[in-house]
Amino acid sequence: MARQLRAVRTRQALVDAAATEFDRSGYAGAALNRICRAAGITMGALTFHFSTKGELAAAVQAKGQTVTRAALAALPSGPAPALHRAIDATLELARLLEEEPTVRSAARLSRERPDGELAWTTSWITAVQDLFSQAYRDGQLHAAVRPEDLAMLSRFLILGAEHRARAAGEQSVEEPREASAVEEVRQMWDIIQRGICGPSSLAPS
Repeated sequence: MARQLRAVRTRQALVDAAATEFDRSGYAGAALNRICRAAGITMGALTFHFSTKGELAAAVQAKGQTVTRAALAALPSGPAPALHRAIDATLELARLLEEEPTVRSAARLSRERPDGELAWTTSWITAVQDLFSQAYRDGQLHAAVRPEDLAMLSRFLILGAEHRARAAGEQSVEEPREASAVEEVRQMWDIIQRGICGPSSLAPS
């Protein structure tokens, strides 16, 4: 039992260290020796758990998906209108990108290692589009606004949030702090809502 627990801890330490390395350097630029040093683990231990860099990256992506799904599942499910809940979901995604290196890394790796099964967007895009579809059925959206277009718009907002979150992490302490990724996404939705729905459907700021 103790050996199994150590193995689990070792694997988790490697995944966490790899997430930070992939987030910072990308898949091609990530170095296994830096991951080992950050995790305090030998190269032999790494190759015991992950025979290739690709396997380690896949584990990071899988964890990023798991963390994302769990966070969205924990959001209140009602009785707020569907449009408000869809916007709240994107704000939660922006928060995750700011605070969770594994999620940020999973988002980056999805572009650098194209794989439909491991794509980070698959962990949230369907849920968000379903909420927009519900908002459309409930009459919260203009008739010309398609839920799938709002889902695509959300992808662009979240991509911007990812880059904003990564840039913020690279800022020096002397540089003035700009608005957070969450706040920027919130501001964008305040503007977007004025074009997609009537005043009575606007989500609170």
